[in-house]
Amino acid sequence: MDQILATVRALPGALVFEPREGDGTPELAWGDAFCYYAPDGQVPGHVQPYATVVTKDYPGDTASALDAPGRLRVNVRVDRATFRACTGEEPRALALPRDHTAVDVVLPHPVYGELGWLCVVNPAARTTDTLTELLRAAHEAARARALRRAGGRGDGRNEGGDR
Repeated sequence: MDQILATVRALPGALVFEPREGDGTPELAWGDAFCYYAPDGQVPGHVQPYATVVTKDYPGDTASALDAPGRLRVNVRVDRATFRACTGEEPRALALPRDHTAVDVVLPHPVYGELGWLCVVNPAARTTDTLTELLRAAHEAARARALRRAGGRGDGRNEGGDR
């Protein structure tokens, strides 16, 4: 998990939020991580993370058996073309059977795959490079969305060069 989060933290404007006891977050989220484009260092309001690292099963999301010791799952929001390239299917038309307990394999998220999310349980040698690229692309897409919402001013400066 540390290597994955270090990769995200190295991206410009990245914020990795790790809920902990006493910070007002639900206990269920403690120990997990949520990745945002947030150049001001604050978790953005009304924006979903572009990636998460979860270390346990959540209600309605148990297919990856994350409650077993030593398991975690990296979840990444991707565009349709990337989803198709990684899975061979359209996000809203998933039909192939998959083993969501499989490790080091890029799969559609067991719950949010239809919404364009991919996941990897216990990333290792087979998926590290792919996962790194997916995280970079998801971060860049989140940055672009933030800039559009801000009218092209994602960090308080004009992106066009007029400073």
